[in-house]
Amino acid sequence: QVQLVESGGGLVQAGGSLRLSCAASGHTFSSYSMGWFRQVPGKEREFVARIRWDGGRTYYRDSVKGRFTISRDDAKNTVYLQMNSLKPEDTAVYYCAASRTLGLSLDQYDYWGLGTQVTVSS
Repeated sequence: QVQLVESGGGLVQAGGSLRLSCAASGHTFSSYSMGWFRQVPGKEREFVARIRWDGGRTYYRDSVKGRFTISRDDAKNTVYLQMNSLKPEDTAVYYCAASRTLGLSLDQYDYWGLGTQVTVSS
């Protein structure tokens, strides 16, 4: 069982930055690939970024490439999402998730946090 708690969301102006954190419980964190997803009301939850269990093979959705960076610190059981050059269309609830595989779809992730709100004003 893995429990995930996101933090770091908030209100920021367009062009600004935020760093999201996701703290995981459990001693098996390092065996999970981790992903970030986001969702706006009325739309499906969408993939944002993922990182393999060993810190390699990061992958991003096209709209965030070059602006967002996913990383992990297994000593702290934490995964991060550094978000730079934020745009109003990045506004969403951001969720972290843990997977025993390495995928992009929601059904490949076994554990989810409750999310943190990111709002980017124009």
